[in-house]
Amino acid sequence: MIKYFTLTMLFIPLSVSNIYSQVSSIAISGIIKDAAEDKVLPYVNVVLMNAKDSSFVSGSVSNDQGRFTIANISSSNYYLEISFVGYLTLRKEVFVGSLSDYLDLGTIELAENMQVLDEVIITAKQDEINNKLDVRTYSTQDNISQSGGSVLQSLQNLPGVSIDNGKVLLRGNEKVSALIDGKQTALTGFGSQSGLDNLPASAIERIEIINNPSSKFDANGNAGIINIILKKNKKEGFNGKVGLSGGLGALWLKKENLPSIRPQYQYTPKINPSLSLNYRKGKQNLFIQVNNLYTHTLNKNEFITRKYDNGDITKQQLKRNRNTNFFTSKAGVDWNFNEKNTLTVSGLFGSEKIIDRGDQPFFNEDLTSRRRLWQFLEDELKTTVMATASFQHKFSQPGRFLNIGLNYTFHREDEKYFFNNILQDYTGKDAFKLLSDEHVADLNVDYSKPLRYGKLETGLKLRRRNIPTNMQFFPGLNSPLDTNAGGWATYSEIIPAVYGNYLFENKKFEAEVGVRLEYVDLQYDVNPDHNTYKSDGYNYIQPFPNIRLGYKLNDQNKLSVSFNRRVDRPNEVDIRIFPKYDDAEIIKVGNPALRPQFTTALELGYKRNWRNGYLYSALYHRTGKGTITRILSSVSDDNMIYAIFQNAGKSLNSGIEIIMGQDMTKMYSMNLNINVYYNQINAFSVKNLYPVPNTFSAVQQKVYSGNIKLNNQFHFTKKLDAQISLVYLAPDIIPQGKIGSRFSLDVGIKKSVQNGKGEFFINGTDLLNTMRIKKEIIAENFNYKSADYYETQVIRIGYLYKF
Repeated sequence: MIKYFTLTMLFIPLSVSNIYSQVSSIAISGIIKDAAEDKVLPYVNVVLMNAKDSSFVSGSVSNDQGRFTIANISSSNYYLEISFVGYLTLRKEVFVGSLSDYLDLGTIELAENMQVLDEVIITAKQDEINNKLDVRTYSTQDNISQSGGSVLQSLQNLPGVSIDNGKVLLRGNEKVSALIDGKQTALTGFGSQSGLDNLPASAIERIEIINNPSSKFDANGNAGIINIILKKNKKEGFNGKVGLSGGLGALWLKKENLPSIRPQYQYTPKINPSLSLNYRKGKQNLFIQVNNLYTHTLNKNEFITRKYDNGDITKQQLKRNRNTNFFTSKAGVDWNFNEKNTLTVSGLFGSEKIIDRGDQPFFNEDLTSRRRLWQFLEDELKTTVMATASFQHKFSQPGRFLNIGLNYTFHREDEKYFFNNILQDYTGKDAFKLLSDEHVADLNVDYSKPLRYGKLETGLKLRRRNIPTNMQFFPGLNSPLDTNAGGWATYSEIIPAVYGNYLFENKKFEAEVGVRLEYVDLQYDVNPDHNTYKSDGYNYIQPFPNIRLGYKLNDQNKLSVSFNRRVDRPNEVDIRIFPKYDDAEIIKVGNPALRPQFTTALELGYKRNWRNGYLYSALYHRTGKGTITRILSSVSDDNMIYAIFQNAGKSLNSGIEIIMGQDMTKMYSMNLNINVYYNQINAFSVKNLYPVPNTFSAVQQKVYSGNIKLNNQFHFTKKLDAQISLVYLAPDIIPQGKIGSRFSLDVGIKKSVQNGKGEFFINGTDLLNTMRIKKEIIAENFNYKSADYYETQVIRIGYLYKF
């Protein structure tokens, strides 16, 4: 056993493809011709046999054009037996891989004399969304312990994923791009991952994790991609789903408030009704989905001790009671003009209303004197409207597609912030208002063609993005607001890109080679009266290649190596020039001089399958240049801290990931994920302009960290399932500091009722109430330690009915 384990671990340096979402249903096709006259042969019998025992698998007959198609074939070795009156029967070896769902054998010739034909090799690849070799797919229905919550909560139990202060990290890296149905949208942030904590999981069919995206995807997101697939039904007739879930969070106080502030939220309610309707008849398919997630949340409850070099010590608390209502609706129609042409038109509307009521007291070291009390009300409304039209043409060759898509998105951010700045001698009443409108237009053209030994994908994309923003300040008595930093700014972006991707597969070797050529022209125009920043921008034209080579040792073992290059462009909020006052003494400001971060990644791995289980192991390394990070500095005597994004220089992220899944018995299966990595940010020195020019220097930071996740699935009967999930996150580094370890236990039970039409669930997240965030920050003139006892424990109950 020890020897076997040792041999297995030796293969860990090599990455594997597609553990969770290999293509399982494949269609093969070809054209049958007369060898002598080169004419097509209709009505030829084609039979598919298993190569091992010559058992019948499936069959077909060629049509008037001589083309045949055999669908719903799984990956294996086969042979075709082709027979026709007047021609000799032909037997042809066929290998069906796992990388493509459409495989073309090309032309097959029948003649008077038997011809020995070369072996036909058939490639594989996923559908238009799941076409990556490193895709892992997770059904939200199977994640019982997180049912009824948000997408962000559903992600925290998935292998290779961790959540840090509301951000998703893949293998310890937060540079993640979130997509919806394979597209960047304002709901999740263009090129970022905002909004995941408010998007209800009930609207989601499945979640895909893509660590090494191909050139078909946008180059943004060096850590990888999270692709969220919305629910959509295509059953004949009228059908749908209706669901309702509710819950309570913050069931007890983790830590009492500091004196003299309003109570923190307890017994916070959650409610999530959902509805999905579909009507399909003839050539039309109509669909609509509506979801609403309403929650009260103790969003933040952070206790901080700050120590300055001048000897001053401040103890403070930042408590934020949040009310959120996130409504999403999507409706559309699929119009099948004929077997070859389909048009889909859809619209999406999303409304996110957030009300934050917060308190932030500041005390001396022994809590005998309150220096300041900051009480605030944040009223924010985010509105998203998206219109999409997509056309697909299917050629006569199965698997050959042309897709054309047009997408327009409007997103408005309307934020009002009111605060009372209460000091010993006076009370100031201040406010500001931010209005930001985002307009995004996308044109996508994608072409896919199966080949005899592979598959070719190519396409282009054109994006035009414009974001005018306006900030107004309303100062009160002795206001801390920097009123001269208000005004307007406009973010403009044009990105044309072209890509090509080729896949090859035979019995032993796999290859995927592609490149995306991307041009970016970004301009950030600033109000000329701004007291610090001026208009800025950048442009570049860069190639983003991807290469993956695989070798199959046998049917159970596989080795692979992959390389890609990606970019993280600054988001609009990263360069937004207006100071954000959501903390009395920590001011966040963007930086128009921020530049893209380019990253190269190398991954090596090994995969082993056995009966009812598998082992996946990967050794990965990423090197980033121009690393984007937020830095904290203090440059004045008033103890104010300024948080500003900068390009920090070079960073490294290396690690090893192991995932093992096993069906132990008919009743119990498990999935174990171990991820250990090394993070390093090299020493750097930058110049900050806000609030006054100053130079900031940081020493090198490095740490070994990781996480362990164990998901236990129990299948007691056909109608009763349960899940127990344990998550441990080891200490890690953050900009200028470190974050402590965290642990949680999630439990869920699901029962099928009403002959499978109904489903009832109950679950609890962070059941032991142990998940909390502890940080330590060391800067040039100060350091602070904090512990955030925000709400993590939630008990939910829900019901879903299918009709």
